[in-house]
Amino acid sequence: MNWITNYVRPRINSIFSRREIPENLWVKCDDCGTMLFHREMSDNLNVCSNCGHHMNITPRDRFIGMFDGGIFTEVEVPEPVTDPLQFRDQKKYPDRMRAAQKITGEKEAMLVATGEIGRTPIVAAAQDFSFMAGSMGMYVGNAIIAAAEKAVELRRPLVLFSAAGGARMQEGILSLMQMPRTTVAVQMLKEANLPYIVVLTHPTTGGVTASYAMLGDVQIAEPGALICFAGPRVIEQTIREKLPEGFQRAEYLLEHGMLDRVTDRRKLRDELVQIIRMLMHMPPPVAGDLPAPGPVDTSAAAPTTPDNAP
Repeated sequence: MNWITNYVRPRINSIFSRREIPENLWVKCDDCGTMLFHREMSDNLNVCSNCGHHMNITPRDRFIGMFDGGIFTEVEVPEPVTDPLQFRDQKKYPDRMRAAQKITGEKEAMLVATGEIGRTPIVAAAQDFSFMAGSMGMYVGNAIIAAAEKAVELRRPLVLFSAAGGARMQEGILSLMQMPRTTVAVQMLKEANLPYIVVLTHPTTGGVTASYAMLGDVQIAEPGALICFAGPRVIEQTIREKLPEGFQRAEYLLEHGMLDRVTDRRKLRDELVQIIRMLMHMPPPVAGDLPAPGPVDTSAAAPTTPDNAP
């Protein structure tokens, strides 16, 4: 028996021929069930190309698709006290935090950044629903205050993307105190005559809706987003009546005067640029990445030709 031929060579071939197959190459649409290739999903900002359903998108991916060239600078957020109530249910609060940080790769439920969209400088803040349901705790309050202070410092508008299941129960009354804190932060922007634009995404509920998410100068929502304080099932159980079709969805709220716009995520960037430049008294945006063309100089002499030219 030739052990080199029968064992070593097949072993070497199996090692070098092995291919790493990435996981999660396909994503199933929550609404229509269509299987979507992950690269197509990324290029389409996590919007189903078949039915237009808006799926969850992380703040970092949102900022990469929104800011010019995907370039932005993160704003530092002060760290709050860790586990101030020593809260524990089935797990300790610090253990839940570490698990959420491992899953999302982020340290908390809100990301704050500065950058430009359509050559228009802004400050942006976005909640991450995949981080403990985007719940509003002390860090989120600190993040909104840091975003407002940075906007006032740089004289830029603040654009906030909300996505939350409400206040964070593990921080108790301290999480509810973020409602007045963030309201004061929004007031800072108003006193500085700076626009505050809110984009409500699915879902935005609870104390977030009852505070900074509904205080914008312009209220925009993504299609199909659930926007409410108490959910539909809670209301139905309380009043013992069937709610109207689409109740508390973005389109229903738009019809009843609670929103200014419902905009597809793929068109949101251009709409934000137009609204911000109008509110900041800036000239209209220029299509493309080049500056507006200057006036044509007609005084320049025409090119000369040789005397012996035909």
